[in-house]
Amino acid sequence: MTSLETPTPLAAKTIANYGRPLWRRWLLSRESAVIVAVILVWVVASSVVPYFGTTTTLGFLLLDATPILMIALPMTFVIITGEIDLSVASTLGLSSVMLGVLTKGGMPIGLAMVICLIVGLLAGAVNGFLVTIVGLPSLAVTIGTLALFRGIAVGLLGTTAITTFPPFWQNLAQARFGLTGIPVVMVLVIVLIMIFALVLHFTPFGRGLFALGLSKDTAAFSGVRVNRAKFIAFLLTGLISALAGIYWTLRYGSARGDNATGLELSVIAAVLLGGVSIFGGKGALHGVVAGVLLIGVLQSALRLANVSSDAINIIIGALLILSVLSPRILAWARRLRPSAAGQRK
Repeated sequence: MTSLETPTPLAAKTIANYGRPLWRRWLLSRESAVIVAVILVWVVASSVVPYFGTTTTLGFLLLDATPILMIALPMTFVIITGEIDLSVASTLGLSSVMLGVLTKGGMPIGLAMVICLIVGLLAGAVNGFLVTIVGLPSLAVTIGTLALFRGIAVGLLGTTAITTFPPFWQNLAQARFGLTGIPVVMVLVIVLIMIFALVLHFTPFGRGLFALGLSKDTAAFSGVRVNRAKFIAFLLTGLISALAGIYWTLRYGSARGDNATGLELSVIAAVLLGGVSIFGGKGALHGVVAGVLLIGVLQSALRLANVSSDAINIIIGALLILSVLSPRILAWARRLRPSAAGQRK
C-alpha cells in the first residue's frame, strides 16, 4: 500500500480533532473542563464555607484577581510563542514605585500614570530586545530582569512606602456597582479581555503566534515575522504589568518596592491551568480567564475556611503540576486506546 493510501498519524489526528461537530470540540475541551470546575468549586464552597456566597466575598475575589487577570492576557501571548516572562511582577512593582515617587514630587497623577505605562513599555522592550535581537533564551533573560527591575524599585524607595494619593482615584479602584459587589475596574478588565481575544483568535497576528509556538522555522516560511511578533508580545506584557501596577497602588493606597512579589507564579499557574501549553502553540483566552477565576475561587474559599497560606500554596502548586502533566497523560491514554481496541477485535 502506498503512502497516499495510508493516513499518517498527523492526518489521523487532524481528522479526529476536526471531524467532530463544533459543539463537541467546544464542550469536550480542556477549557470547558476548567469552566465547569470553576462553577463546581463555587457551588460547593457556597454551600460549605460560611459567608463565601455573599456579594462582599465576590467583590473582594474579583479585586484580588484583577492584577493576575490583567497580566495573564499578554502572558498568554508570550507562552503561546514558546517563550516566558518572569519579570512581570517586578515590572508591576517598578510601576508602583514610579507612581508614588512622581505623585509625591508634585506631578499630576494622570501624567504620572502615562509615564508609568511608558516605563512598562521600556521594560518589555528590554526583554524583547534581548530575546529577539540578541538571541538569548527568555527564561534566562527574564530571571535577570526580574532581579533588575525589582532592585531598581527597592532602590528608589528602600523600605519606605508612599501612601499619599488622591482619594478619588483610590475610591475608584475599589468602587463597586451598587449591591452587586462587582468592582468598577472589571469594566476595564472585560474590555482588555475582548481586545486580546479578538487579536489572538481572529487576526493574522494571533495566528502567527500559534504558528511560532508550533514551529519557528515553519512560521518564518509562512510569512510570519518571528522577531517582530515576539517583540510585540513582550511589549504587551510590560505595558499591562505597568497598568496592573497602577491599579495595585491605588487599590491598596501604597507604593512599595516589594509590591506583588511572587505574583508571576500565580499568573503562570493560571495561564497553564487554563489550557495553554508550556511548549507553545496551543491555548485559548477563555480558558485562561477560567484558570484565573478557578485559582481565585479556591484561594478565597480556603482563606475563609481558615486554611493556612502554606497549605494554599501547596494546593496551587499541585494544580500547576497537574496542568502541565495532564496533556501528557491524555496523550498516553489516547495512544493506548487503539491498541486496546485492536486486542478486543
